[in-house]
Amino acid sequence: MADHQPHLVEDALRTLGVDRAEMREANRRWQSMVRSRGFPHGERRFRSVIGPAETVSARRIGDLECRALLWPVPLWPDLRFEVLTGPGGAVWNEWLVRAPGAAGPALASVEDLRPWSCTVDEVAAAPALRPVRPMEGTAPSRWRLALGDGSVAHFTWGLLQYVDRTD
Repeated sequence: MADHQPHLVEDALRTLGVDRAEMREANRRWQSMVRSRGFPHGERRFRSVIGPAETVSARRIGDLECRALLWPVPLWPDLRFEVLTGPGGAVWNEWLVRAPGAAGPALASVEDLRPWSCTVDEVAAAPALRPVRPMEGTAPSRWRLALGDGSVAHFTWGLLQYVDRTD
């Protein structure tokens, strides 16, 4: 997220009481773990690092049955880190979503799309932004949505980073 919103990342580090060196060290440890041969795969990977999920539920997406695991996110109390898994615990998707029961932002126009204010599914469902069309992302953790006015909303880990406007 620092690629797109470095000032927001700096604010977040202050809020969490962490400095850049600690952030880099945490990322180094995570990268080392995920590349290790002995590190668990699938949903076990997340449980081993961030503990048991706050909630686990069955979810149907079209004809597919999956499990949705949700963890709280200290920086954003109204969001959850969601991992969708298929048979055998294979991870299908991982991103930030609105917490169950938490109200999302009112999205009446593209001007309401502020960095870190909304998730992919909230933008996709906003009637004022339709038609919305998914686009290929620039990395596995990044998504893009083409909006009805020709703008493109860019997301990292499911959280809005910025909007390319057509005007």
